[in-house]
Amino acid sequence: MNPLLKVRNALQNGILPKKEYSLIVKRFSNVVSGISRIEKASGVDFPIAYVEPSVTISSSGTNSFEYGILFARTIPVTAKNTLQVVIQISAPLVAYGLKGTIHAILAHEFLHYLELMRKISNMELISDEISANLFENVYTDSERLFEPRAVFSDKTLLLHITKKFPSGFRDYKLEDKVIKHWIEKNLPVTNITLDTNITKLSPDLISKMRLA
Repeated sequence: MNPLLKVRNALQNGILPKKEYSLIVKRFSNVVSGISRIEKASGVDFPIAYVEPSVTISSSGTNSFEYGILFARTIPVTAKNTLQVVIQISAPLVAYGLKGTIHAILAHEFLHYLELMRKISNMELISDEISANLFENVYTDSERLFEPRAVFSDKTLLLHITKKFPSGFRDYKLEDKVIKHWIEKNLPVTNITLDTNITKLSPDLISKMRLA
């Protein structure tokens, strides 16, 4: 899969301006180096990843004024009794994120991927509970992950993760850039509520599936 295919399609369809497209393509090398770094530090292949040409905004649903920007998501995809877990990377992260930030977010999603694969392999029911608000959801997110030090041997990468995710990821400078250069320019935005940003797979479904 071409990780920039959806970005190119967005350009061709007039959804994404040439300026932003060129910036994403130019800075995609930070994603490539991050994936290589994670694979080297963990000894595990990184799952399929692609860039989504929009920014995903998650709200609690009960309070429309409370929202958070999701820079990447770990998503299970099912088709013909085959289950594949992919990493969705938001285009604004690639365009405006610092190299260390991009690597930290990729590593964080990689930990989500490992935990999800562990649950599937153990035939566990996956139906993650959600919190009533985004602040609480930060803590439940970190509780579901492997300990980074047990996975990665790269000390600098570990430092990036612990600095960026002491109790959930917040990068106010990056968020300000995304709001100014992406959202306020009416570039593509995907709105979801917290109850849609969860994984639900029944044991019966898992038992019938092959891991891709």
